[in-house]
Amino acid sequence: MKVAMNPPLWLTFLERRFPSANSVLLHGERPILVDTGFGSDIAETQALIGAAGVPPEKIALIVNTHYHSDHVGGNHFFQNRFGTPIAAHRWDASLVNRRDREACTAAWLDQPIESYTVQQVLSEGDELSTGSVTLRVLHTPAHTLGHIALYEPHEQVLLCGDVLQRDDVAWLNPFREGAGTLERSIEVLERFAVMSIRVAYSGHGAVIDEPKTAIEAALKRYRSWLTEPEKMAWHGAKRIFAYALMLRDGLQEADVEPYLLECLWLLDFSRHIFNQAPAIFAENLLTEIVRSGAAEWRSEVDGKRLVARTPYIAPAPPVPVRLSGAVLPERW
Repeated sequence: MKVAMNPPLWLTFLERRFPSANSVLLHGERPILVDTGFGSDIAETQALIGAAGVPPEKIALIVNTHYHSDHVGGNHFFQNRFGTPIAAHRWDASLVNRRDREACTAAWLDQPIESYTVQQVLSEGDELSTGSVTLRVLHTPAHTLGHIALYEPHEQVLLCGDVLQRDDVAWLNPFREGAGTLERSIEVLERFAVMSIRVAYSGHGAVIDEPKTAIEAALKRYRSWLTEPEKMAWHGAKRIFAYALMLRDGLQEADVEPYLLECLWLLDFSRHIFNQAPAIFAENLLTEIVRSGAAEWRSEVDGKRLVARTPYIAPAPPVPVRLSGAVLPERW
């Protein structure tokens, strides 16, 4: 991870490796932490906040841009250890607070998340203040339906979560976010395109110091997907699979196909987009993720292991349990 150079005085950007998303610390009398990273990275999360001059117990509010595991995984710790209140879009909050099986898309993605409760419900136009800076909530239903961004108009700073990245685009999920997810993503970026944005901080990757360029590139790619929906599907399936490899620090060759054939996301992609039997699509996905360079085979004493090539920090054992069965009381 690394800290961005020359940020606004009221902001510390914490660029992090997978499986965590980036975090943003907003300074003031009531410090705000935007996104808490993956749950197993909580020690690093606390260390980064402390190094930025804010003891973790002094965080006055956690704000989640959306409820995927890499953004909300630390919520449970902060809430149970320090009593830190959590804010999220009202749609996310409703699912999370009633412990809905769709909350955080955890079961579908096979990404267990320790439970938490949202105390502050957010909507478009709400404002959040640390006492030193005030940011406006923007509802940006693209990557997820309850996704939000935060905007500070005086210095023209955008905290964009996973809606915008400098060198890639967010994966889109029509199975959980609806058939119009691509069109909504384009509308969100078109909204950003007419805003005054000097710098943007994404949920993944480096600081976006040329926002207009990044927005134009993302729009071009998304618009091409309107007529080539399989490209959107390949992008999403490879991203989900690569993330699963990170969480498990790779899979032995004999375990790859059995794992994939139990994943709800693979069953949806195979049947509803590619019109292939799950076993055929699993084989094709394996070929494609290696061909594209997103993963590679590594030789080990006991055979070959498939690992993600994106730099990541492997979560400590035990490996997260699969959620295809009953949901545990404190876990989705």
